[in-house]
Amino acid sequence: AGVQARDTKLLLPIKDALNYVGKKGSAKEILDPSIALVFGRGGGNIIQADLVSNKKTNGFGKSDVDACHWAFLSAVKQFQQSAKDVGAKKVVNLVSYYTTEYECHAGAFIVGVALKGDLAR
Repeated sequence: AGVQARDTKLLLPIKDALNYVGKKGSAKEILDPSIALVFGRGGGNIIQADLVSNKKTNGFGKSDVDACHWAFLSAVKQFQQSAKDVGAKKVVNLVSYYTTEYECHAGAFIVGVALKGDLAR
């Protein structure tokens, strides 16, 4: 019999990630309050559309949920930095596969989250 790598799919509440407080920091310390985040459908003058952030983190020594929230926050932070770089004031139409939850895949050592969104003024 072959050995299969672990790939656990988790669906976690977006609001929990946005309020996350962990050993290495909190969402409030990581995210930029000057760049608004709109999950699901949001408005604004779109500057760049259909951007993807696919963030991975080392899951070693972390619970799956902690690692997932960390990867999620890293993906959102990347969108915020891209917005700042082009003079956008918000990230809109942010989606995972769900509107109130995000999908995370936790392996033996690597945890990943992929998000899609638009930059807007």
